Amino acid sequence: MLMIKLSKIGKTNKKVFRLIISEKGRDTYGNNLEILGSYNPYSKELQVKGDRVKYWLSKGAGMTPTINNLLVSKGIIEGKKVTVSKKGTENEKRTAQLKSKADKRDAAEQAAAPAPVEDVKAEASEVAETPAVETPEAQA
Repeated sequence: MLMIKLSKIGKTNKKVFRLIISEKGRDTYGNNLEILGSYNPYSKELQVKGDRVKYWLSKGAGMTPTINNLLVSKGIIEGKKVTVSKKGTENEKRTAQLKSKADKRDAAEQAAAPAPVEDVKAEASEVAETPAVETPEAQA
């Protein structure tokens, strides 16, 4: 099956893509049937040979979801945008680990919390009630 897909060109931190037509399982860096255009993700500039894209689509070629969304947003083809990726499900084991860790942290914080203000006032009043002991230095 033929697919229209992106092939990365450019530098490591400055990627630019080519729109190519090739077989579905074939490496995008290898041989391709035709270069249909280019896409710069930084400037959002899309250069496409629209008539050639429509030709290949009429021959039964497929598109990756990213290509479909690019072509629909630029008005080259008609249709709806496709969800490229979906949010994965949460790992139940990891969720349980995080919950138990949070519970332990909360218990430790409660144990290390300072005494309530009422207890501190009671201790202060007890200290005030005890008679003061005179030191030998105070007598002199």
